Amino acid sequence: MPEDIISGDGALPVDIDISVEAGNWPDEASLTRLVDRAVAAAFAESGAAGRSELSLVFSDDAHIRTLNAGWRGKDKPTNVLSFPAFPFVQGGPLPPMLGDIVLAAETVTREAALEDKPLENHITHLVIHGLLHLLGYDHETDTEAEAMEAIERAALARLAIPDPYA
Repeated sequence: MPEDIISGDGALPVDIDISVEAGNWPDEASLTRLVDRAVAAAFAESGAAGRSELSLVFSDDAHIRTLNAGWRGKDKPTNVLSFPAFPFVQGGPLPPMLGDIVLAAETVTREAALEDKPLENHITHLVIHGLLHLLGYDHETDTEAEAMEAIERAALARLAIPDPYA
């Protein structure tokens, strides 16, 4: 497993706050390891640099459904939502706080089972996906989706995780 994804001093480019508020998730030490590796790989592949803060909330379908309805007008659960703290332009300096990433336990677990992939791999992918949204990436158009997915694939490959889009 590649360990060179973390900068030379061993520090991640962001201070990460992890909160497990609801749902059946792996233990917090396992989540911290998954998140640290995912964030380091996403930063390495995206080229984003600087220092910032990031919050991850591990929750459940009920909470993310409420967030999805309130913020996106979609009254259903989803796997991951990203909430930027500040507008961010790709290639620009990192803001002091990137924002929040929220994951929903039941949806994430169900998707991993349906796609026959390890839960840890799916969580890692969704953390990378959510972080890329905070770093200014999107998938509203085919061109945007191709660029974002290329970074996701490369970040996951750094972690020896198979291409989720294959």
